[in-house]
Amino acid sequence: MTTAGRGGAARRIAAYGGGGLSLVGTSVYGLLVAEAKLARRAIGDADGDPPAPSGWYGHGRPGPALTVALIGDSSAAGYGVDTVEETPGAYLASGVADAADRRVYLTSVATVGAQTKDLAGQVDRILPLEPHVAVIFIGGNDVTHAVTVRTSVRNLTAQVRRLREAGVQVVVATCPDLGTIEPLAPPLKQVARAWSRRLAAAQATAVVEHGGRAVALASVLSSEFQRLSDLLFGPDRFHPSAAGYARMSSAVLPTVLAALDLAPAEDELPEYDRGEALLPIDIAVLEAARHPGASVEPADDTAKPAGASRGRFVQLRRRRRQPETEVETPQDVEDRSGDDASEDPTDDLPVAP
Repeated sequence: MTTAGRGGAARRIAAYGGGGLSLVGTSVYGLLVAEAKLARRAIGDADGDPPAPSGWYGHGRPGPALTVALIGDSSAAGYGVDTVEETPGAYLASGVADAADRRVYLTSVATVGAQTKDLAGQVDRILPLEPHVAVIFIGGNDVTHAVTVRTSVRNLTAQVRRLREAGVQVVVATCPDLGTIEPLAPPLKQVARAWSRRLAAAQATAVVEHGGRAVALASVLSSEFQRLSDLLFGPDRFHPSAAGYARMSSAVLPTVLAALDLAPAEDELPEYDRGEALLPIDIAVLEAARHPGASVEPADDTAKPAGASRGRFVQLRRRRRQPETEVETPQDVEDRSGDDASEDPTDDLPVAP
């Protein structure tokens, strides 16, 4: 996420219609503007590029290789970390390589400041690589730039549809809870929380309706990040620290593994005593928001419970987080000294732009 234009975010948030936020009084509106300016000064500007995690993981493991694409904003790129091993991309790719015991090629095109309108260009860049799964972190900048929920979801849906039509599995980490950001003070904190959570629910619904999987991050940030704020937030108190990115990535990894048919045996079937269930989509989305890292995933159309009313049923899953694995340093495509290139089935894999 970026802080560009955040000084005017309160004005746009206050004017946002459809959620009752347009009805705030003049005094509250003035306070929102003042709080937004103070928050922007406290956060500062998001300068510089995060370390680039694109490359090969699972050094020395056998083929055929898996291809993972990472797209979205600074929460995908890992803004603020010092080393590539601390980025979400390296964490996810290392986790997939370990679970699959296969090499993984990661291409990350996530950029600091990206909004949902920027996803089309990012998808253009990764589709030629024919990834097995695309992982998307997006939404926070749409809130700070006061993009309406309808517009934001329409932008996201279009790219999820493109990816699914191309045979790519899709996992979306929905909009984080911006109400956890420490530089935001009441009432701006409450406005940001309400907007971001409404967007996250709409994202999850749209993603699952189009064949993707959605992981709720709002509950991760609202519980763990508030309780361990000194550990999980970076120096600007806006972006996560390296430990914070690891915590977010660990919540998303189990769903990425499920999308690749790599879920451990104990997670293949829902466990009802853990709160997993087949639910109407609107209820599943609300329930997922209450449980850190819970996911909403498509269900077979024939799986609707007997006697259930009309409507779409989906799976609510609370997949177990995977044991910590060593996060690797990526190798460039040209640097595969530990692999037998003569037997590599991915020799013709394009280089990520």
